[in-house]
Amino acid sequence: MSRSTRGTRSVTCEVSVSRKRLLRVLACLALAPPLVAAVPAAAAGPELRRSGDDLTLTNGDYSVVVGVSPFSLTTKRAGRTVLATAGSGAFDFTGLKGRTRPTSVTKFALTNGVLDLTVATTDRRATLRVKIRPEADRYGLETSVQGVKATRVGVHFDLASAGHWYGQGEARSDAEGDPHLLQPWPLDAARGKEQVNDPAFGPASYLMVEPFWFTQSAAGIYVDTGNLMHVSLGREQKGVADLSVADTSSLKATVFVEPTPRAVYQDYIGIAGKPEKSDAPPDQFESPLWNSWAQFYNDVDQKSFLEYARSLHAKGLPGHTMSLDSGWMKHYGDFVFNDKFPDPKAMSDEIHKMNYRFGVWVTQWINMDADNYAIAKQKGYLLKSKGDPSKPCVVTWWNGEAGLIDLGNAAAYRWYENNLRDLQRRYGIDGFKFDTRFFDEGCAPAKGLTAADYRRLGAELADGFDQQSVGVRVHWTGAQKYGFVTRMLDKGTDFPSLRAAVNQNLAVSTVGYPFVETDMIGGSMGQPPPSKDVLVRWAQAAAAMPLVYSSTSPIRVYDQVNKKWVTYPPEVARHYTAAMRLHKALNPYIQDQVKGAVATGEPIMKPLFFAFPDDRAGYSISDEWLLGDSLLAAPVLAKGTSRAVHLPPGRWYDVARRKVIGGGDIKAYKADLGALPLFVRMGTEDTSRLISVLGNR
Repeated sequence: MSRSTRGTRSVTCEVSVSRKRLLRVLACLALAPPLVAAVPAAAAGPELRRSGDDLTLTNGDYSVVVGVSPFSLTTKRAGRTVLATAGSGAFDFTGLKGRTRPTSVTKFALTNGVLDLTVATTDRRATLRVKIRPEADRYGLETSVQGVKATRVGVHFDLASAGHWYGQGEARSDAEGDPHLLQPWPLDAARGKEQVNDPAFGPASYLMVEPFWFTQSAAGIYVDTGNLMHVSLGREQKGVADLSVADTSSLKATVFVEPTPRAVYQDYIGIAGKPEKSDAPPDQFESPLWNSWAQFYNDVDQKSFLEYARSLHAKGLPGHTMSLDSGWMKHYGDFVFNDKFPDPKAMSDEIHKMNYRFGVWVTQWINMDADNYAIAKQKGYLLKSKGDPSKPCVVTWWNGEAGLIDLGNAAAYRWYENNLRDLQRRYGIDGFKFDTRFFDEGCAPAKGLTAADYRRLGAELADGFDQQSVGVRVHWTGAQKYGFVTRMLDKGTDFPSLRAAVNQNLAVSTVGYPFVETDMIGGSMGQPPPSKDVLVRWAQAAAAMPLVYSSTSPIRVYDQVNKKWVTYPPEVARHYTAAMRLHKALNPYIQDQVKGAVATGEPIMKPLFFAFPDDRAGYSISDEWLLGDSLLAAPVLAKGTSRAVHLPPGRWYDVARRKVIGGGDIKAYKADLGALPLFVRMGTEDTSRLISVLGNR
């Protein structure tokens, strides 16, 4: 006979950890008094009942099934499993005796709606306390280690139990060149070395990462921590999502249970927050920023930079800013132009005469050979070493060994900020590309501060300057409020890199950062320049995204590998310009999406399943997306002049063919080099104007 209890009162059972433990559990449950809440059924609290050899905690339309021995958790909605812990163990922790796993529930109590579990472990001295706090569409999950000191706590889920996985942001793996050259979509699609494996996952990471994952089954996981994490999706354990938190003996998470993935996303935004503004003004959405990096890399000088700007201007290529990347500083961290720039003010003046803004690249790393390093060291402006606080912390970045400005030191903050203001006054610099970390876990934070505090300080610093639509890489739960543009990691110059760039845009969009752009069109990883096909197709893809970030000139570019100039055929500039004009034509529609993102936190660039959750095909499509809810983009992201296209159910206006077609699969949609496949969703409030804008081009 089944017995159940409501969460308005308390029932406690203790279970012996012997061979007869399961019988004792059942006996305990049988003796527990059946409690009935004195409220209407619709408002009743969570209910705990025996279900075979398990405990089932039911709250509304979802339930959490607790396996007593071995200990496990299975989340169900409407009777269907949407998320389950791994068969190899639901949790673990690391202590003096190494890795320890839970074994069996020895005690449980439902008190005031909270299920409190005591779980035995493989270390007889240690127990794991687990609390489950049900709410309407989610439950809190808290664990704490008792009896021994733990230095790391982890939770582990069966990947297959939830269908496909999304979220996280930019994904690191063990594959060569990652995370710059690869990004799985969905996250569980990767195999072997390409599977997600990030041992330095945290708020100070250079990668845009977020401790939030959601699934095809409409479950979601948010790990509430500011500590460093290790995230593995199938790499450390086959078929297992391993999420562990360092330097702690407890773990706090929220598991979302919703009808659709989009609803899970909105639940997380309810915690993380939505953008309070768009940091970029409308004109920076309308046309690209042109940055010198992929055009010259570090070999840029005043003469070549001005020739670059003049050629783009003469060809009529749209743009709002000319941005001078790395290569202008005397030393990294010295805010002084080197000898390659004999008259920076004259250079700035000429850029302004062409109606561009002028910007430069900056970082908070100060290399040890910089004049500013000695100044910052003497004044105590650098982050301190963890091992010896009397010395500056030395970090290694892609341009050598350096110190890092301690933004937790108010004087250091002002000194760095004043250096930037002085640059602006002297040379007419309008804004900056911030390319930096604001903290490094190898360093000691200022007293009372955490890595997340440095993220906040860095965001506040950057927010005081025009970021010129290249944004700043600030992330982790709560950073969404700043509304910064997010540019993705540097990419290679081939089609796989273009596909990775698209996937990263989708990944970052769906963890709460709607104002996304790929890396520079054509890539920027020091490889030979992109082929004409890659450059044009990348420009077309970017045209159907919120913002555009450019560097490689479609006229000609310097090949750093082979030390020669590469001149593109005339149609490349023509197709590139057409893509930028298309993006400009879409800007009024994009601006409406920007307003929506500020109002609701909704992504602008989103996966198909956000609007079509019942269309199973959409959960694995990585080369199509929705811009808003009304425009589907299916650019060619591989060599060739055709591609397969999937249209979700409904009616769609085929922009190229100028006709309405039904949803379904098109095996070989023709798209010559100048063509970008676009489809307008019929029946929305934006249908007519999109057809008008796109159909008349």
